[in-house]
Amino acid sequence: MPHTIVTEVCEGVADCVDACPVACIHPGPGKNVKGTDWFWIDFATCIDCGICLQVCPVEGAIVPEERPDLQKTPS
Repeated sequence: MPHTIVTEVCEGVADCVDACPVACIHPGPGKNVKGTDWFWIDFATCIDCGICLQVCPVEGAIVPEERPDLQKTPS
């Protein structure tokens, strides 16, 4: 099951982007409610490896399940 970046918790650190082996993490447009940049995971590409969870320094920014209700995904 793909992981999810919680849009309103993400602080735009982007350690996950460099660590992702399948390049499924992308920058979101604009800022979130915290006023920071944010990223989103392409559920169709994510291989559920968990590396993003391991490298993210922001507690609660990534959850190990597919939660489209928590992640804004640009259309």
